[in-house]
Amino acid sequence: MIILVIVIVLAPLLILPGAEFEGSDGQGTEMIYEVTNDGYEAWFDPILETLIGGELPAEMETLFFCIQTGIGVGVLFFCFGYLAAKSKNEKTDANPA
Repeated sequence: MIILVIVIVLAPLLILPGAEFEGSDGQGTEMIYEVTNDGYEAWFDPILETLIGGELPAEMETLFFCIQTGIGVGVLFFCFGYLAAKSKNEKTDANPA
């Protein structure tokens, strides 16, 4: 299984050397500008960019993404733990020792 994961991760790097692997956010924005012939106007500006008067540094974007990921993983594993404990308690209630 570990070898399969390593192959899946390294295959694109070996098959396409020098390729740019960028996120879908940047590609989506570029496609919107291409489709609308530069007539696209955003509906609103990001709140933090408005507050600081410019773009966020890449480090801040990464930090916020990591915080968002951490919160999501925390909620997910809390739910898994809750369901596991509930299942365990139901089994012990059904079969008292």
